[in-house]
Amino acid sequence: MPNLSTEAIFILVKSLESAEKRNFKLYVKRNSASADLKIIQLFDALDKMKVYDEEELLRKNESIQKQQLSNLKAHLYDQILSSLRIVKQNKNIDLQIHEQLDHAKILYNKGLYIQSLRVLEKIKTLTKQNNQVTYLLQVLFLEKKIESLHITRSMQDRAKQLSEEIDEVNHRLDVIAKCSNLSLQLYGWYIQHGHARNDDDRIELDKLMQDPIMELVKSSEGFYERLYRYQCYCWYGFINQDFLLHYRYSQKWVDLFEANENMKQIETAQYIKGLHNLITSHFDLRNFQKLKETISILDEYSNTPIVLNNKNNLIQSFIYLYIAKINQHFLEGSFSEGLTMIPAMEAKLKEIELYLDSHRVLVFYYKIACLYFGAGKPAKTIDYLNKIINWKVNLRDDIQCYARLLHLIAHYELGNKEVVNYLSKSVYRFMYKMKNLSTVEEILFNFLRKSIQSGGVENSLLNTKANIKKSFSVLLETLQPYTTNKLESRAFMYLDIISWLESKIQGKQVQAIIKEKFN
Repeated sequence: MPNLSTEAIFILVKSLESAEKRNFKLYVKRNSASADLKIIQLFDALDKMKVYDEEELLRKNESIQKQQLSNLKAHLYDQILSSLRIVKQNKNIDLQIHEQLDHAKILYNKGLYIQSLRVLEKIKTLTKQNNQVTYLLQVLFLEKKIESLHITRSMQDRAKQLSEEIDEVNHRLDVIAKCSNLSLQLYGWYIQHGHARNDDDRIELDKLMQDPIMELVKSSEGFYERLYRYQCYCWYGFINQDFLLHYRYSQKWVDLFEANENMKQIETAQYIKGLHNLITSHFDLRNFQKLKETISILDEYSNTPIVLNNKNNLIQSFIYLYIAKINQHFLEGSFSEGLTMIPAMEAKLKEIELYLDSHRVLVFYYKIACLYFGAGKPAKTIDYLNKIINWKVNLRDDIQCYARLLHLIAHYELGNKEVVNYLSKSVYRFMYKMKNLSTVEEILFNFLRKSIQSGGVENSLLNTKANIKKSFSVLLETLQPYTTNKLESRAFMYLDIISWLESKIQGKQVQAIIKEKFN
């Protein structure tokens, strides 16, 4: 699991690319006094460190005194950001608009009102073309200030026009803010709990979706209004395992960007996330051909300059691409082939650990564990599940629970009777506490307990192969009806219990069973 430094300046320095480092040094030497060159010494020292250690930093750089370190770090932080702004401003619409707004304010402060208004008119065109509603409001406020304080010869009907424009923008911003709030609430609910566990969860989610904003936003044609509306339905469908609804709105999400190509550059991370959700919906619906096609789109897009030249976009595309490829192996039953990705995947995870959130790391650990389990390697499965179980993080109750359940099954596969006997009780208590215990899990726990108490289904001398198959067959028949129950079927999403039971009955590996189904 990541061992992240909390020192902001250290993380910022480590995030810089070679060209950005060169530009920073040129910027400082060109714009700073000679006394400020001490920050370059601090910069070089931080750049050489693998882990931030303040004592080592001071020991190796005697000219930097402890009492001045705090101010130096703050100054270095500001200077790096200033140098980055110069490099990045032509690639980012926000920075371009900010720069033009600064120009308009400078002209206004010099008393050049007409010139300032001309710049503001250009900015308004730029904001409308790129759906930047928040900046449009700033432009209108400055324009109103100029018109109300100075005679600019443009006042004919201008007061009424400005008032109407501001009212319209304020209304749009209110709708966007409320809809994006709801989208964030739904996504936050998923990050905390995963899929809906029971009727109480569904009632809670339905209440969220009854927000009046969902009716109001229906008639909106703005880009962000539609984007956040699609996201709300997307999260709602996914959490409730309504995969058709999830697919429908994931597709609308992606189609919105296809119809507004310029927004791919402005909201690249949102477009990548839309593709990720579309891939997930194809996986859940077992649309294999569409899954492959959409993975190819994401793969191709991840090699475009807009992604390659932006670390955030690069990290997001890496995360979603690898998750998609793992899911493809799950669908095909090609678990052993999937294991070949793990060394490169782990190397990349180590490289970007400073930027990864805990949720993504949890997902990766769980999916890697499932790859090993499907490939018939329960010992390696346990290694990765231990990373989740021993990591005290208050996220994804569902993954926390099913990691423990898979951990129990992996020990069962290894014939560790005493461990299984202990774990069956502790895992049961944990899942009960997390309100994550469904009928399917109850049945599975009862089966494992009885199996252990009788010496183990497969280890007992009294059991013949026929009896072993019969025991698993009875369990399979018992669980089969629950696969179509949405509240019960969530267990089958996290663990392919059906394929595991079929593998025990047929004496094959899990991946062989899934591969046969796929073919």
